[in-house]
Amino acid sequence: MCGIVGYVGEREVVDVLFDGMRRMEYRGYDSAGMALWMEDKLEVIREVGRVAELEKAAHERGLTGHLGIGHTRWATHGGVTVENAHPHSDETGRFVLVHNGIVENYLDLREELEHLGDRFVSETDTEVVVHYLARLYKGDMREALLELQKKLRGSYALVILLRDDPNGFFCVRRGSPLVLGLGDGENFCASDVPPLLPYTRSVVYLDEGDIASVTRQGASVWDETGSPKILDVHQVDWDVSMADKGGYPHFMLKEINEQGAVVRSTLKSRVTEGGVDLSDELLWTEEQVRSWRSLHIVACGTSYYASLVAERALSKWTDLDVRVDIASEYRYRTVRTDEKTLAVFVSQSGETADTIAAQRLARGLGAHCLAITNARGSTLDREVHDTLLLKAGPEIGVAATKTFMGQLTVLYLLALYLGRLRGGISAVEEVRLAEELNQLPYKVEATIAREESVQHLAERYAGCRDFLFLGRGYSFPIALEGALKLKEISYVHAEGYAAGEMKHGPIALLDDKVPVVTVIPRDSLYEKTLSNIQEAKARRSPIVAIGTDGDELLSTYADYVVTVPWTDEAFTPFLSVIPLQLFAYHVAKLRNCDIDKPRNLAKSVTVE
Repeated sequence: MCGIVGYVGEREVVDVLFDGMRRMEYRGYDSAGMALWMEDKLEVIREVGRVAELEKAAHERGLTGHLGIGHTRWATHGGVTVENAHPHSDETGRFVLVHNGIVENYLDLREELEHLGDRFVSETDTEVVVHYLARLYKGDMREALLELQKKLRGSYALVILLRDDPNGFFCVRRGSPLVLGLGDGENFCASDVPPLLPYTRSVVYLDEGDIASVTRQGASVWDETGSPKILDVHQVDWDVSMADKGGYPHFMLKEINEQGAVVRSTLKSRVTEGGVDLSDELLWTEEQVRSWRSLHIVACGTSYYASLVAERALSKWTDLDVRVDIASEYRYRTVRTDEKTLAVFVSQSGETADTIAAQRLARGLGAHCLAITNARGSTLDREVHDTLLLKAGPEIGVAATKTFMGQLTVLYLLALYLGRLRGGISAVEEVRLAEELNQLPYKVEATIAREESVQHLAERYAGCRDFLFLGRGYSFPIALEGALKLKEISYVHAEGYAAGEMKHGPIALLDDKVPVVTVIPRDSLYEKTLSNIQEAKARRSPIVAIGTDGDELLSTYADYVVTVPWTDEAFTPFLSVIPLQLFAYHVAKLRNCDIDKPRNLAKSVTVE
């Protein structure tokens, strides 16, 4: 979850590193540090807190150069202290490295090194790694890194500077993401693409076990056996402006406002006059699709809630046995899957550790694996049989918004396409639903335009400490997602429940200080959900309702109503989630929370 950036070239390295670290700060912001080659020696500087604290200290020291590495930390081993901040070095200062990931056997390695006389100043696994590297090095860094990988167990992306080599840096990647950026007389590395966008669109995604040497002249890559590899260079189609705030006060608000464009982009060329067609991306035969009996969807966090919404659509439009699992549970229990299973893995980054491990389990058991991700070239994308991309552009805010919308869109396209190939949906119905899909970008944008009413709602309830979110059917996962957003960025306790479960426990929490936010579009379960509102109101809870335009009945039961445009029942989640995103945003803003970088969270969970 930490952020790594490295540079070698003619530019001022301090400027490049700080620009990259600021763009990577969503991956961790407990502490920050950098190491750079300056006046024939390696200079290391570390600070607790945000990148801005490090930047101030670096300028005070007058640091300058053309080769260096930087790191933003999300604490795993050891507390938030200067001693635990990266980069770390061996006792002689000959080797300096930064690390993203967790080395699981570091205590055994540390004990071994302590018996040999090594002394440690931090609590981290990273310091153990650099000490071990120093003992393995015999003059050839590639050989030392090959041996190092044999000793380490866990996940790691390492970027290393060697005091005796002012020409560049070395990289190792296993389990944690690392991308090389290729320029003209300059080259880069980073944990993700956004830090590279101001300088290059040419990137190389390192594979499991890869070792790289990066200099001004270029990059050389070897696989885990030490054999040289031909560079597989990808051209990124993201624009640098996509990773900027664009005049908005926060990335989260910008990304909420981009959701109409995300749906439009994700639908483009996938929806025709005849319905949904994914044949250019999924080279599936009708016979192959009809051979599947079950469909497993596996994800974490917001991606899991998007999958729960899609489960309802897939169950309606196909005859597959659909199940949705949390990746961290799926990978550790007995999974019954085989060649008759389509397994779908949903991950914004394509680097979520639990989701990748779950995919490897399912593929090993014979399942046909499909990734739904925003990141072409990510680990998940490279390891599955097929991929459907979100086309959402980079998402910088830690709390997922536009990628949730993109995931919903792709999952619905998949549901309709499978329904067509398996005969679970008529041609007339598919065309009708496809037409409504094409209208969704406009309805999403119309919903976002109602932000002012949600802002007033936030002003009314921002002081509350507890919320209950309710929904039924398609709206139940949206209640879960709304509660999650509020927790993530405002630090307010919120619980999401299926509305029918309220009487099975949560109703005990209700009083006049616990608002109940109910997602209640005009759907087939409307009257059932309305009765739950009445039950909550009888317990004196303030009632907030997310309803449908024209529903005058709601205002007689709810204290505050926010409505969204009408759409088909199956598509209501695309619209009803938006007021909940905006509500979380404005509550967090009123509570003076750090919206784009909420405490204790990181954008990509790349460790278990």
